[in-house]
This record gives sequence, structure tokens and C-alpha cells, in this order.
Amino acid sequence: MIITLHLKLLLLFIFLLFLTNTSQLVFAKEQYNVSEACRITRYPDLCISSLAPFSLSEGRSLSKWARLGVSVTISEVKSVQTYLTRLKRQGHFKRRNKVALSDCIETFQYALDELHRSLSVLRRLSKSTFSTQMEDLNTWLSAALSDEDTCLDGFESNKERKIKLMRNQVLKAYYITSNALAFVNKLATTGLGSISDLDP
Repeated sequence: MIITLHLKLLLLFIFLLFLTNTSQLVFAKEQYNVSEACRITRYPDLCISSLAPFSLSEGRSLSKWARLGVSVTISEVKSVQTYLTRLKRQGHFKRRNKVALSDCIETFQYALDELHRSLSVLRRLSKSTFSTQMEDLNTWLSAALSDEDTCLDGFESNKERKIKLMRNQVLKAYYITSNALAFVNKLATTGLGSISDLDP
């Protein structure tokens, strides 16, 4: 009876140990995938934190990482645009800063349009038009970066708390967009073979 109980406890311990090791292996694979993908970006830490939830499903496919990078960027830019619109509605910015805020919201809309165009292309990559598509993607993502950078122009002071907070939000979107562009540029340099792993 005692031997049977000990055997059951031993088997239970082995089973729990197996589950722990398995979960650690899955986690390690997830971190490795996202770390490897983000190595090519200018802001790898931000890249890892923004893409880690999707790393296991995306694997190491460059086309998927590029698509995911732009998708995450769209979400971030939308979030910042909502934040900017709320600031405008609250009416805390006056005179020149009020005009600059309106311009900022407008430039973020331009960036959002360019990001949506980019995602549309990434969803229908074709070997026959690959070079042209890569050129378009580079143009649109570079324009989105320029729009986000322009957003910060025109503000009278960077010392006000609200402007500092706004600047941090805008810069985060800028950095994430930069990372998405890095994925697209890497995809372009790998050539036609890189899109053979696209989903049907």
C-alpha cells in the first residue's frame, strides 16, 4: 500500500516536472522567435514588447513579421490619434499649441492612411510584382514616419507636462513605425524566395 502510494506520488512528480519543462520550452521558443526577428530593428526592446504576444504563431517568416509589424503599428497610431483628439476636445492647449495640435492630428491621419495601404499590399504579395510592391511599401512607410515626425513641429514649448506626455506618445508610435519599416526593408533584401512561406 505504501509502495503504491509512493509510486503514485513519484509519477505525479514526474508528470508535473514534464509540464513545467514543456512550458519553459514553449516560452523559450517564443522569446527566441521574437528576439531574432527584432534584431534587425532600431528599437529592439520596444519591438520585442509590442510583438511578443504574437511571436509563437508568427514563427520566423519575414513576410509574416512585416505584416504583423505594420498591423501593430496601425493599432498604435490609432491609439495615439485618439489620445490627441481627446487632448483637443479638453481644450487645454491655447493659441499656437492649439493649432499645432490640430496639425498633429491631421498628420497622424495621413500616417494611418499610408499604413493601411502598406498592410493591404503585404496581404497580397506577388512574385510577379514583388519589386514594385517593395518600393511602394518603402515609400508609404517612410511617409508615415515623416508625418509622425512632423506632428511634433510647431509647439511653442516642450517643457509643459501635457506636451511632454504627448511627445512621448508620438515618439513611441514613430519608433514602432520605424521597426515595421525595418521588417519591410529586410523582406525586400531577401528577394523573391522570402514570400514562398505566405499563407494561402
